[in-house]
Amino acid sequence: MKFLDSLIDRMYAYEITSHQVTPEKYNIPFQEVSIPASDGGKLYGWHIVVAPNAPTMILLHGWSRNLSRTLPYLQALYPMGYNLLAFDTRNHGSSSRIARPTVGTFAEDVVSVVKFLRQQGNTSPIGAIGLSVGGGAVINAAGSSDQIRSVVTIGAISHPKAVMRFEFRKRRVPVFLASLLFGYMRRKYGLDFDVIAPVNNIRKSQAEFLLIHGEQDETVPVEQARALSAAGSPERTQLWVIPQKGHSDCHTHPQFFDKVREFLKKTLTV
Repeated sequence: MKFLDSLIDRMYAYEITSHQVTPEKYNIPFQEVSIPASDGGKLYGWHIVVAPNAPTMILLHGWSRNLSRTLPYLQALYPMGYNLLAFDTRNHGSSSRIARPTVGTFAEDVVSVVKFLRQQGNTSPIGAIGLSVGGGAVINAAGSSDQIRSVVTIGAISHPKAVMRFEFRKRRVPVFLASLLFGYMRRKYGLDFDVIAPVNNIRKSQAEFLLIHGEQDETVPVEQARALSAAGSPERTQLWVIPQKGHSDCHTHPQFFDKVREFLKKTLTV
């Protein structure tokens, strides 16, 4: 199975980079925090407290990125009056290392942040914003923690298998190898991708969801957003597909943060 092992190694062969810019650049006061992870490691984060009793928004980056990817969101959310906590998930940025991160470990880290907030005495409502794999992770976290009341995702994945099959097709790797890989990783590492698939967990949550996706996303195709929307509760799930936007530029749409503000005003009132 050396060939499958080499495929797995390539999946995790991304460069781990730490942030170069902090909220200080935008005159946002913040505190660096170290959050206990579920495996005994540490999560590095920025905690921005606007008012002690205000709701808190947790922000999570995507695959191979770090918390600086959330800076445009911090800039927009800070004037809205929310407390904010952006963090590096494990094996990213300045957080501790693990061998095989997945959307499942991303979600575990979101739950660890929720626990951290509660242990700090924070009793205010909690929401979350996640980008790409981080979007899938906040869906999963909301499915396992009833503390998360409001969720915004941008370019969220619906299922790890769908992501990997799409990447295989783009790279002209025979798709049948994906099925071999999934079975091999389950046997060798105990990874059950169906269990950690956001599309299988969104209905478990009582949170309100705003799913945002670029119509021209070539990393996570928009069909995955539609699958998430179809799997969610119709009463609590909104889908906004943005024309002429891709995977990483949805937030540049002129109405993007107005739409987010409107959603949060209804679901996580300051």
